[in-house]
Amino acid sequence: MLPPSAIRTSFTRPALMRTALLGLCAAGLAACTSTFTGPVEVTRFVSEQPAALGQGTITIEFPEAMDNQNARNAFAAAVADELSALGYDVVLDGSAQAVNLASIRTSRDPIEAITSSRGPVSVGVGGGTGLRGGFGGGVGIGLNLGGGDNGPRVLSVLSVRISGPDGNSLWEGRAQQPVSMRSPYADVDASARTLAAALFSDFPGGNGETVTIDVKDLDVPETSGQ
Repeated sequence: MLPPSAIRTSFTRPALMRTALLGLCAAGLAACTSTFTGPVEVTRFVSEQPAALGQGTITIEFPEAMDNQNARNAFAAAVADELSALGYDVVLDGSAQAVNLASIRTSRDPIEAITSSRGPVSVGVGGGTGLRGGFGGGVGIGLNLGGGDNGPRVLSVLSVRISGPDGNSLWEGRAQQPVSMRSPYADVDASARTLAAALFSDFPGGNGETVTIDVKDLDVPETSGQ
């Protein structure tokens, strides 16, 4: 018969091993289900006629073709809601002639493709002063696009240009947010509402300013879908 000390050892070691294995499994599960939701970085340019903003009729256009009709509808609705809240009379059915025009561009790209093509620093807006600088070049303060396997996977971008009756730009803004695909903000409706809410917060904003907004500071509900 084995001595009592040997009996205690034979049962204690497997128990310790099971505990360690359970801990590893839990850690692995947490890693697999972890999500990343980054802040929204917003840059805006305001013309020398800010008094003309936030009033009159306005319609929405997408200068670039969008194959994803769900995304097109989501961003059109989100931007229209924000414009209405600002005081614009949004015209979408084409039955009336709008005085102002809001041009929408949106994209979602893998982080790996962005960092490999533009370097590891960030994607940002800048390079110019005022509306003439636009979004064509330069790097702003940027978002950190690192993070490893549990970090951001895609960068969602919304750009809007508001033009007056003469076709000149009155206001331009761009909002971008890095998220993992498991983030609730990867859902196209949540993404559209979040980017639009951040873009038009404190409208019109300062000319050439870049601000970072936490999603917790935006009144946008999470969704569980994608």
